[in-house]
Amino acid sequence: MNQQYATTADRSAEYTQALVWEQHCCLPLDPDTRIDELWRYAEAGASYVSVNVGYAPHDIADTIKVLSAFRRHVLMNPDRYVLAVSADDVRRAKASGRLAVAFDLEDANPLGGSIDMVQTYYNLGVRTLLLTYNQRNAAGSGCHDDLDGGLTEFGREVVAEMNRVGMVVDATHCSYRTSMDLFEASSAPVVLSHSATRAVHDHERNVWDDQIQACAATGGVIGINGVGIFLGNNDTSTEALVRHVDHAVGLVGWEHVGLGLDFCFATDDVNEERAQNPDLFPPSYDQWDHIGFIEPERLPSIAAALTARGYSTEAVRGILGENFLRVAQNVWR
Repeated sequence: MNQQYATTADRSAEYTQALVWEQHCCLPLDPDTRIDELWRYAEAGASYVSVNVGYAPHDIADTIKVLSAFRRHVLMNPDRYVLAVSADDVRRAKASGRLAVAFDLEDANPLGGSIDMVQTYYNLGVRTLLLTYNQRNAAGSGCHDDLDGGLTEFGREVVAEMNRVGMVVDATHCSYRTSMDLFEASSAPVVLSHSATRAVHDHERNVWDDQIQACAATGGVIGINGVGIFLGNNDTSTEALVRHVDHAVGLVGWEHVGLGLDFCFATDDVNEERAQNPDLFPPSYDQWDHIGFIEPERLPSIAAALTARGYSTEAVRGILGENFLRVAQNVWR
């Protein structure tokens, strides 16, 4: 693992001025979890982070408990955090040296089969929802399903409601056909919040070139994932991530590429989730005793690596955060 972090003194003025946006990270999904670890993103220079509050094994009650606890902690610490309701809130957090926080859901199961919950979650701060997590649910098929049934009628109803309320539709973890159906069904930009490119590393969780192109055609963004087993053979080097950035930029331009590191603050929690929910994770995930993650502290080094590869200031700023900010500006109500 690359441990060469950029210190505050090492950060360029360009990086310091950039609005850095992390589209997805994970805390332990327990209402007793304190969110103080999120401040690592602020210390690394980020201004926004989307935090997962529920995924496939969780029902409405489980999700609401976690979401309410995380939300309260954000609101109780206004000196550090801004609950991101609008894109302007993110800009305000950047200007005041605070961290804007919103929430995301990884699967439609936390909806409990009711599209009414989309508005409820949105009102509580959920700004992104991906429709399936690895395996089939009521909304569609997952990336690890043997049979790809695509988006269901319920899934289409969920997408329409997300478009209505202003929640970002996310095709990460979905099957090929489900993702392509999502790109077609949504009237608003769709994202691949935390995905890597399958052409660079052939893993079932990664996405093919035409999926990336279809995402960009909606006005969306692919957030490159920072998980070692998706970047390469558990490779968490900055170079591994930038290879995926380069490939995506070559396909769709820098305007449609961002960062969704998928950093997990408790790796033991990851192993526990895999043990408790083996159906969600195929045997390929067990190849490694420890799954590596690119840390928040690596963000300045990622920016420096992009600059060293010849990316313009405008492109670096777009990839670091302004591209996802554009999506939020266009979708969030």
